[in-house]
Amino acid sequence: MPPRHPELPHLWMMTDERQGERLWAAIRNLPPGSGIVFRHKATDKAERRRLFDRVRRIAHARGLVVLLAGKDRKARRWDADGAHHRRPHAPRYGTAPAHDLRELRAAERSGAAAIFLSPLHPTRSHPGAPALGRMRFAALARATRLPVIALGGMDRTRGYQAMLIGAYGWAAIDAWNA
Repeated sequence: MPPRHPELPHLWMMTDERQGERLWAAIRNLPPGSGIVFRHKATDKAERRRLFDRVRRIAHARGLVVLLAGKDRKARRWDADGAHHRRPHAPRYGTAPAHDLRELRAAERSGAAAIFLSPLHPTRSHPGAPALGRMRFAALARATRLPVIALGGMDRTRGYQAMLIGAYGWAAIDAWNA
C-alpha cells in the first residue's frame, strides 16, 4: 500500500502512556503535514486499538501521517500509514530506530524511508541512558543516505538545532504538550 502522504514529515510526535489526556492537545499542536508514531505498547490490546483508531481519525482529518510502532502486518490490518520498527519492508512506508552505526546500517537494509536516531540529548523516556551528543549524532547522520529524525530530549529549539547539524527533522513526546 503506498503512503497516504508520500512527503516524509520533518516534525514527529511519539505517543506514550504518560501523556494521558494531554495526547489530544499534543495532536492539535502538531502542524499539518507532521507525523505521529503511535506507541502505547504497555496499553492493553483492546484499549490500544481503540486509542489508535481515535488518533488515526483525528490525525487524518488534520493531514497528519500515522505510523504504528509494530510489525508491517499489524500496521496494514490497523490501516496505519506505515510501520515504525526494526524491519519495515519495502515497499511499505515505514521508519526504523537506530542508536549506533550498526543499527543505522540495519535500518538502511530494512527498506525504511527514514531513521529515528536517538537519543541526541538525555531524555525522560530513558533516564540515565547515555546520550549521543551533538558531535556523534552529526557524524552518524552524515553516515547514512536516509533522512535522519532526531529523537531524545527534543523541544523546538533543540529540534531546529539538530536540523542544522544534519537531521532531516525531529521528534518528541513532551514538546508537543507545551
